[in-house]
Amino acid sequence: MARVLQSTAELGDLMAATFRDLDAAARDPGRRVAWCTSVGPAELLRAMGFEVFFPENHAAMLGASRRATEFIPRANAAGYSPDICSYLTSDIGAWLSGYCALSRPCPEITTVPRPDVLVYHTNQCRDVVDWFAYYARMFDVPLLGIASPRGVERVTRDLVDAVASQLRALVQPLEAIAGAPLDPDMLGATIAASRETSDLWRQVLGTAARRPSPLTFFDGCIHMGPAVVLRGDPRASAYYRRLLSELQAVVDQGGAAVPGERVRLYWEGMPIWGRLRDLSGRFADLGASVVASTYCSSWVFDALDPDAPFESMARASLELFITRTDPVKERILAAEAHRFGIQGFVFHEARTCPNNTNSRYGMPGRLEAATGLPALVLAGDLNDLRMFSDDTARLAIEAFIEQLHPAGAR
Repeated sequence: MARVLQSTAELGDLMAATFRDLDAAARDPGRRVAWCTSVGPAELLRAMGFEVFFPENHAAMLGASRRATEFIPRANAAGYSPDICSYLTSDIGAWLSGYCALSRPCPEITTVPRPDVLVYHTNQCRDVVDWFAYYARMFDVPLLGIASPRGVERVTRDLVDAVASQLRALVQPLEAIAGAPLDPDMLGATIAASRETSDLWRQVLGTAARRPSPLTFFDGCIHMGPAVVLRGDPRASAYYRRLLSELQAVVDQGGAAVPGERVRLYWEGMPIWGRLRDLSGRFADLGASVVASTYCSSWVFDALDPDAPFESMARASLELFITRTDPVKERILAAEAHRFGIQGFVFHEARTCPNNTNSRYGMPGRLEAATGLPALVLAGDLNDLRMFSDDTARLAIEAFIEQLHPAGAR
């Protein structure tokens, strides 16, 4: 039985409403807009009354629309290397070209919302500093940020305290920009709302442990939108309650994201945004369901606690998969393989995203030795499609599925 998710249409309306709210806030002298990195301190900003914009979401929209490769050369010409993050270069290139991806769902929006402040967190990578610094210069607004440890083996109290102190240090300058003091009760309520969204999103992703899976990684890349851009906003939780109910009904009715599911796979690394639909169809045609990923799980924050706001935000940021050492990552992947009953890993080696590429230093081989599960490494990029070969990927995927399930390659 093929699965049809009605929530997808609702998602489009919710995202469009979010973008319109941002546009309205940027045009209202009495409101404030903060730009934030995708796993930055969004809860703090929202609690202080800022409307929050995520440039990484904008960049992913550029990639998904296949416009990113068109804009990257503009950023290269402005001095940004083609080897650095293609989120950064496509986003800056689009700005230099006068193009805004928000105009696709909302034609009346012609530019990204003007920020009053930009706030980064380097827990994902250092590129976000240079990315946000560019716009701080362009808009002549403050740039604030948190420098976070990487390669974390154990999340110790000392590390939590170090990040929490930086979070607290943001409050005073943000209060000056917001024109109002931080309300501790509002911060607690915002973190509680974010934790509820996180818990529901975890449950949504967890439905893929069922056989057959009602959800794939490619679906998750679309439905994760509210978990990214509406953290701390009750609308996100409301959306995931409805999506979870729908997925549970699909399971009860024997539906499947991939009818005739034969092979279950795990995607490690960034999406290839401009080929999301094509790859989804390619795997599905071979009876392969990509049931889980580290990427979609990046917005699951189990540590968030409204009773310990700064410490729990710090701990949640340090527990991110991307911040951990390779041995920790490998243990996580082995556990996920068992949980979701997968038969192989697909590693995306993203040319311009070394921070979220884990196939360059022997991890696929070590993981295969530990779990007995083979791995396929696909060369590509998150946004720059010049780094991806459709023919090479097609042949590699077909051979890999044939290896895992000889009857699966058709």
